[in-house]
Amino acid sequence: MKSLVKDTAIYGVSSIVGRFLNWCLVPMYTYVLTSSAEYGIITNLYAWTALLLVILTYGMETGFFRFINKEKDRASTVYGTSLISLGFTSAVFALLIVLFREPVTQALGYGGHSEFITMMGIVVAIDAFTAIPFAYLRYKCRPMKFAAIKLIMIALNIIFNLFFLLACPAIYAKNPHLIEWFYNPNYGVGYILIANVISTSAVLLMLLPEIFEATFRFDKALLRKMLRYSLPLLVLGVAGIMNQTIDKIIFPYLYTQGDAMQQLGIYGACFKVAMVMMMFTQAFRFAYEPFVFAQHKDKNSKEAYSDAMKFFVIFSLLIFLGMVFYLDILKRLISPNYWEGLKVVPVVLVSYLFQGVFFNLSLWYKLTDKTMFGAYFSLLGVIITVAINVAFVPLYGYMASAWASFACYFVIMLVSYFFGQKHFPIDYQLKKLGLYVLIAATFYVLATVLITPCVLANYAIRTLFLFLFIGIMDGPVAPYGVFVLFAEADAPEPGLRKTRRETAKPREKIYKRASHISAPSSSSLSSVMSAWGRWACSRSAFISRRKMSLMMQG
Repeated sequence: MKSLVKDTAIYGVSSIVGRFLNWCLVPMYTYVLTSSAEYGIITNLYAWTALLLVILTYGMETGFFRFINKEKDRASTVYGTSLISLGFTSAVFALLIVLFREPVTQALGYGGHSEFITMMGIVVAIDAFTAIPFAYLRYKCRPMKFAAIKLIMIALNIIFNLFFLLACPAIYAKNPHLIEWFYNPNYGVGYILIANVISTSAVLLMLLPEIFEATFRFDKALLRKMLRYSLPLLVLGVAGIMNQTIDKIIFPYLYTQGDAMQQLGIYGACFKVAMVMMMFTQAFRFAYEPFVFAQHKDKNSKEAYSDAMKFFVIFSLLIFLGMVFYLDILKRLISPNYWEGLKVVPVVLVSYLFQGVFFNLSLWYKLTDKTMFGAYFSLLGVIITVAINVAFVPLYGYMASAWASFACYFVIMLVSYFFGQKHFPIDYQLKKLGLYVLIAATFYVLATVLITPCVLANYAIRTLFLFLFIGIMDGPVAPYGVFVLFAEADAPEPGLRKTRRETAKPREKIYKRASHISAPSSSSLSSVMSAWGRWACSRSAFISRRKMSLMMQG
């Protein structure tokens, strides 16, 4: 168990830190690139990359784990067959991209930069192929090497981005003869892709020892079995990723009121500002998924799931209020050329909240082995997203895309809840959750209405609202353990006073550890969120077990 917790922490931290570091590049892009249209190309390219990567791996990563554990005596054959299959399809994809780069460039509207398509194809092909060696590292329980390679890839990507976009322009301005043989000051987007190609190629080189561990035995019958298992997962994967990227893929074809790439760049940058909520959801996810399956056999597991949902919603609302209250400060992370799109941030934040709640609700079809419902819900989300974008983007631009994301996750969240109550009923304390949402919405509206000529007074009012919301929270601690709250909205049940005193002890420890700590750095925030998620889940489980013990004694 200790090994499992340690490995989960390593995989989780490397993933969250990676997302955060990549997110840190966005402000630089908005200031360095010559126009928002260039960032629109990056937004569009990365949306295509995410979709193509899901298609090119076609569920084989999950299939690899399924069959290498099922047929341990043929582990080398499973590994070799998986590598050959993904290697072949990735090579064919890269070849087709190179051969048809010109028509693809014209179709995507990249202004004659066919090399953008070539570089994107190389990156996607390598990423798809290396999915199996990365899975092999996890199978062999080598989390440190897995995390190290991931972080080295991110570090190389950042280093070469800084070199091409910051260092080279500075050198070129003073001594152009030093770098003019390879540097073009008007090739901004291209250098972002070159950095991507370099970092991805480095990963391939670092994984060569794992690749050559394979025996490269190809078993056609085994591959057919693996594909029968994996291809249905492709449908779920494509639907899931399309809910996140389809708006950025189809936007250039729908928007006709001006420069579509310029508007997409503004939308993409402001969308990224709201990704703090997504990083919190990801951190919570690493703690919550193991918790769900560990608690499944507990008689009071449903109460623990309910409490975990409550904690997630409260903390998400706290992030929402914190970001919208201080958006005037946060907006300086990106260039003023993009500020007109900041109106999407509140909508996107709530969309991420709905997405997180949908993930929390997904436990019912995972625990009851009805995972096809997840595919149905995701497909429903795709239909909603595409329909709203097609109908309203020509009229309202990227605001329609933001509201499409909102509607998508709101609907599938509700549908999942009602189906879940039928198959795996859980009391999610809807009255309490509704009250928290109402209070947060009220504070948000008041903060937008109560605006004075004094900037400091406005921030003071918003800070007051933020502290008031923290004061009414039920149970969880505020960010980084600064505030510890013991009040419950309902009166304590008889016999539970001891339970709450007991559960206060870990909070007191958190408070003592945090009392001498200054404001947390951004790089540590994701780790704190994940730790908070694990603590919240463990607290819920403890209270549930205590209640059952007291009931039996009664």
